[in-house]
Amino acid sequence: MIKTILANKKAFYDYFLDKKYIAGIKLLGNEVKSIRLKKVNFENSYVNFENNEIFVFNMLISKYNLCNSFDHDETRKKKLLLNKREILKIKGEIKKKGFSLIPVKIISVRNLLKLEIYLAKGKKKYDKRAVLKEKDDKIRIKKSLEYF
Repeated sequence: MIKTILANKKAFYDYFLDKKYIAGIKLLGNEVKSIRLKKVNFENSYVNFENNEIFVFNMLISKYNLCNSFDHDETRKKKLLLNKREILKIKGEIKKKGFSLIPVKIISVRNLLKLEIYLAKGKKKYDKRAVLKEKDDKIRIKKSLEYF
């Protein structure tokens, strides 16, 4: 059973999302509890490579209040757990112009926390305006159909 714990809604607005990958996250014990309590902010986070491994940077996981024996750096880089074949495939796709990896959702699969990352391309201002205009048009059409 897959349960969405937290989603980065701004990513859908700021990026064209292409391919989805699901990766495990290497976390500490109190970080897991904080994530389950939804004390996470990953709007400004990004995924990058270091020594043929994938890490997520700037993912802020607040400290767990009831555990004060072990403190962790809230924005430390967290290793993502993927197969080597998947990492090489992602690396090849990133070399395409303008693509990057964006964390979008934290999900729970059989009590294991995983991160949904997407291969994404940034939107320009006019793309964002077009999306907002489409939403407004759909709302207007829906309202006009309700009156008749």
